Amino acid sequence: MILVQVYVDDIIFGSTNQSLCEEFVTNMQGEFDMSMMGELSFFLGLQVKQLKEGTFIHQTKYTKELLKKYDMAGCKVSNIPMSTNCYLDNDVSGQGVDQTQYRGIIGSLLYLTASRPDIMFSVCVCARYQAAPKQSHMNTVKKILKYLKGTINCGLWYPKGTSPTLVVFSDSDFVGCKMDRKSTNGSCHIFGDCLVTWHSKKQACVALSIAEAEYVAAGSCCAQTIWLKQQLQDFGLKLEHIPLRCDNISAINITKNPIMHSRTKHIEVRHHFIRDHVEKGDCDVEFIETENQLADIFTKPLPKERFYKLRTNLGILCEDNLS
Repeated sequence: MILVQVYVDDIIFGSTNQSLCEEFVTNMQGEFDMSMMGELSFFLGLQVKQLKEGTFIHQTKYTKELLKKYDMAGCKVSNIPMSTNCYLDNDVSGQGVDQTQYRGIIGSLLYLTASRPDIMFSVCVCARYQAAPKQSHMNTVKKILKYLKGTINCGLWYPKGTSPTLVVFSDSDFVGCKMDRKSTNGSCHIFGDCLVTWHSKKQACVALSIAEAEYVAAGSCCAQTIWLKQQLQDFGLKLEHIPLRCDNISAINITKNPIMHSRTKHIEVRHHFIRDHVEKGDCDVEFIETENQLADIFTKPLPKERFYKLRTNLGILCEDNLS
């Protein structure tokens, strides 16, 4: 098997069979005027470092350019991207800032989340205030940049030789938004020991309980899981009973109980999507202690010690610490 990815006129490909790669190159060069750039090291802003033990993907060059562009190259360093006591709102009476600059920073940071899941939550929170950004919002964004200054060479580590298993983590921060009282979904998918997808998004509805918020989050996560399962089938890997780990027992019970209860009858039908796939055996919702919930980093700002622990467990490492 050979895997090929095409973006406009850029192509990357790979296979464990060298002859397949050589045949692909011969066929492509016979049809198109193209040049070989050698082993993959840079693609769409992503820097790729291939080592004997695995592959390291980072955006160090992009991060340096970002800090320089917004005059933060010489800033002080922050240990975390967002303080635990940070509660943003519209700040109607606050001093306004340049909308174009604010939106530019947010857009740049969102692109950076392709290799830096550790800033995903904080960037998504700041992105909610692009319509009328205030100085308080800009200060929060600059704290993210200060954090990047201290972790400029961090990225995602993908070790070789991991088993082809998929494990899913789903979490929710109940009424995390203090303005509309909506909760925040957070999820991630671990294939082998490698982080392959991550997600942080405010829910579209107001949950009446922690269990409901966690149930809605699990349903959203299940949809992504089914998509990944289908993608893996295209590669010849069929997975059943994929573990989806949630830290709320009540939410787990709702996924397994088809009976409509008075406390759940108001939940929109689309959120019961997960029940069908649990019954089919596509995924199994399992309990996990909050301490080991990897998706926690995508739902709320965390203390430094816990933030560092989850960051490491997700495979976000500094280039200097590669084994």
